[in-house]
Amino acid sequence: MSPVVVACRSVPDTTNDAASAGSGRSSALASVPAAGNRRAIAMPAHLKFFYGPMDCGKSTLALQIDHNHSRQGRHGLILTRYDRSGGPAITTRVGLAHDAIEVTDDLNMCQLVRNRWAAGQRVDYLIVDEAGFLNPQHVDQLAELVDEYHVDVYCFGLATDFRSQLLPGAKRLIEIADEIAAIQVEVLCWCGRPGKQNARIVSNRVVREGDTVVVADTAATAEVRYQVLCRAHYRSGELGNGVEADQLLFG
Repeated sequence: MSPVVVACRSVPDTTNDAASAGSGRSSALASVPAAGNRRAIAMPAHLKFFYGPMDCGKSTLALQIDHNHSRQGRHGLILTRYDRSGGPAITTRVGLAHDAIEVTDDLNMCQLVRNRWAAGQRVDYLIVDEAGFLNPQHVDQLAELVDEYHVDVYCFGLATDFRSQLLPGAKRLIEIADEIAAIQVEVLCWCGRPGKQNARIVSNRVVREGDTVVVADTAATAEVRYQVLCRAHYRSGELGNGVEADQLLFG
């Protein structure tokens, strides 16, 4: 007769589970830190990029996210580059504003945060407006803050310039950000179609060439301004309100 083989399974020790259940705690959650305690136990941070055309509410969302975090006891830094106001601030078309740190070419984001920590200031997150105008090295520094120091980073900005080409900061963010999200507030071209292109207007003419950065707003009376157009009217140069399709090229 062949021997009978009986397969046996080990029975897990439930002593600790029972003790946890009796105390009202789940052993599966024992390693999860309490809310707001991520500095005591390192948790993954994130680099997020919210983008969209002009007038879609990027700066407003930036200030709203800062408000949401600060009211929960978190501390952050607000940064910008080339705000429409021309100064170190985040300003919005709905009237909100907040002082900010101006990002310059030689600013090292990591050193900025380390200096604040050395001075005894908490920094849990960064809000970076007009992030499309950052240099690629700025974005790499933001990624280092996320990966090495567990600082959350929220970036907001245009993806493309007035030539419909990716801005340097936006390009790098698209390459390495953890999350990329188009802002869902739809901006309309004068024809009623969704507007995606940020046209630069000089003397009521669409400009196709020039410096990447020219600080201006969307006020219709300005000599140099911006207007959001659909692709078809960006290509044709038609601005609506009886303005003829007249395009200006210069170097």
